[in-house]
Amino acid sequence: MADAVTDAGAGTSSALRYRVEGMDCPSCAATIETAVGRLEGTGDIRVNYQAQVLALRLDEAATPRSAVEEQIRRLGYGVVPVEAPRVEAGEAGPAAEEGPGRARPAWWSGAKARLALLIGALGAGGFGLSLAVPSLDHWAYLPAALLGLGFFGRKAAAAARAGSPFSIEMLMSIATVGAILIGATSEAATVVFLFTVGELLEGVAAGRARSGIEALGALVPKTALRIEDGTAQEVPAAGLAVGDLVLVRPGDRVPADGAVAEGESEVDESPVTGESVPVAKGEGAPVFAGSINASGALQVRVTKPAHDNTIARIIRLVEEAQEAKAPTARFIERFSAIYTPIAVAVAALVAVAPPLFLGEEWGTWIYRGLALLLVACPCALVLSTPAAIASGLAVGTRRGLLVKGGGALEAIGRIRTVAFDKTGTLTEGRPRVTDVLALSGSGRAMLGLAAAAESGSSHPLGRAILERAEADGIPLRPARDVRAIPGKAVEAVVTGRRVTVGSPSFAAGEAPLPGEAERAVAAWEEQGKTVVVVSVDGVPSGLIAVRDEPRADARDGIRMLGAMGVRSVMLTGDNARTGAAIAGALGLSVKAGLLPGDKLREIGALRAEGAVAMVGDGINDAPALAAASVGIAMGGGTDVALETADAALLNSRVGDVAALVGLSRATLANIHQNVAIALGLKVVFLVTTVAGITGLWPAVLADTGATVLVTLNALRLLRYRFGAAA
Repeated sequence: MADAVTDAGAGTSSALRYRVEGMDCPSCAATIETAVGRLEGTGDIRVNYQAQVLALRLDEAATPRSAVEEQIRRLGYGVVPVEAPRVEAGEAGPAAEEGPGRARPAWWSGAKARLALLIGALGAGGFGLSLAVPSLDHWAYLPAALLGLGFFGRKAAAAARAGSPFSIEMLMSIATVGAILIGATSEAATVVFLFTVGELLEGVAAGRARSGIEALGALVPKTALRIEDGTAQEVPAAGLAVGDLVLVRPGDRVPADGAVAEGESEVDESPVTGESVPVAKGEGAPVFAGSINASGALQVRVTKPAHDNTIARIIRLVEEAQEAKAPTARFIERFSAIYTPIAVAVAALVAVAPPLFLGEEWGTWIYRGLALLLVACPCALVLSTPAAIASGLAVGTRRGLLVKGGGALEAIGRIRTVAFDKTGTLTEGRPRVTDVLALSGSGRAMLGLAAAAESGSSHPLGRAILERAEADGIPLRPARDVRAIPGKAVEAVVTGRRVTVGSPSFAAGEAPLPGEAERAVAAWEEQGKTVVVVSVDGVPSGLIAVRDEPRADARDGIRMLGAMGVRSVMLTGDNARTGAAIAGALGLSVKAGLLPGDKLREIGALRAEGAVAMVGDGINDAPALAAASVGIAMGGGTDVALETADAALLNSRVGDVAALVGLSRATLANIHQNVAIALGLKVVFLVTTVAGITGLWPAVLADTGATVLVTLNALRLLRYRFGAAA
């Protein structure tokens, strides 16, 4: 059944999704979108020809869904209701769209392949007959021409009735009928054969573009080992519920998103995120469905149902991105809507004006007008942008770069400045103890007292001290009478002594700091570190320095952007000294001490100079992400990051920002090449057709050839290598 979701705000309006079989090109998608849009009660129509999916909202009180399905069938397409995007565990093929057991047929077994084979056989038979009986030349090719005309003519008539009178099928049908009427049946047969082959090749190319998403859906295993009463039982992975405990053995794929409840291992996340190095996992660590457990056995607590796991969300994101038209694609579609009727009028003028006004021979100029009609077919031009965008999105997904649509992918390549948040973006977002200085006694004892005082704290600095004590194997002593002095210190009684962990200014208010301590505080703060003083019974006992360390690839990522002509700036709420220390180490400029409103103003100022991307964690940077030309979220595995930004980086690598810019620029270059191919061939054959150098079948071959060249050029992006660009 279709996924009908009633919208309380829209009465009986329901969200429907259909798989439209045979919809393999933008022209098909435009015809279907126009036809469905003419029905009363339809809205929010989104057509994704790469996935062969039609999504819409329908007021079923005005139009039943059966009428929508019949409208599509009248256009000559198959239509099957499908569920909303999901992953059926273990099913290959278009797992996000089809139920279990449904396999996509091979391209050579489809209706268009059979039609091409039959027209080709009839054309070959006609050629043989014309050689044997030359007087039957006109009639020998007629069966092939009429077969093709019958197939495409019906689609053309249905499209015209549904509001698309200038469809590609209509142009082809007019040219075929005209060729038959002037006695050029051999060329009419050639025209329909080449057109059918071109349609078949478009379907093959679209199928190849779909394969990346379909492969994602097949990553989730079909079964899982659910632990019940201490025993692991095999169950369908799609039936796992949040809270279930599953066993993942070495070599198994993780069956669901979850968190490690027991065990340690390394997990290969490359099938999901593109991260080539296995990631160590211990208790509490998150794991993604579809990743591969490498060494030790893990018990995983399920945190997401199958329909909402990471792979399902990636599939949903990519499909929504494909449904969203890029600005260039929208412009070309608007251009084609004007261009095609004008081209038809010009072709008609070429056919009748010379005979009427110059006394030229009718048959010659009708023939040239028909050839010009075929040259006018806008298929390759309309395909030029969405084919490249689809390939770019697929390549990015493999790398863990998720982009929400062609508009964002185009915009990223045009940015001149990247604004980075600091915490959690350029840095790991996890403060660590970097230095320990004991003023009396041992550093280990002083660190132990500080950890005991911080044992109940949720403050990032307190957690950093606790983690360092645990890593050093320092036992945690009991603390009592713990109290926090907001913004200044935490105080507790440990083994009968009053221990205070606070800022240098707070500690200096209780007792003067020794000269050695003051020098250390100044030096560490110059390095961008936060310093706390540990005092015992009011006497300074030692210093602990904490810093949120830069990501390992941050400096190289900033350098790569600079090499691409993109300026980098850090926007942070930290103090100027800390911001300058981090920025200086990474090699970028900094604006520090910024509140959220200040960040918005800085983004506005940067946008006045050119397109700007904002890179943040997708949570507290949401306003700045929205205000930038392009918002890019680090750590795209989180729900908030996927919802907030225009793009998300699954692996949280700073270097992936440069990779994203490189991919976008390669996609834009591919689009420009495709437009040049489509328009260049049209200009050449326009001249040669009017001059009488080329005729009908070279014209359709040029159109089909341009479509094939544009498609193949777009598919080149699937072999894009990030290393060279980034």
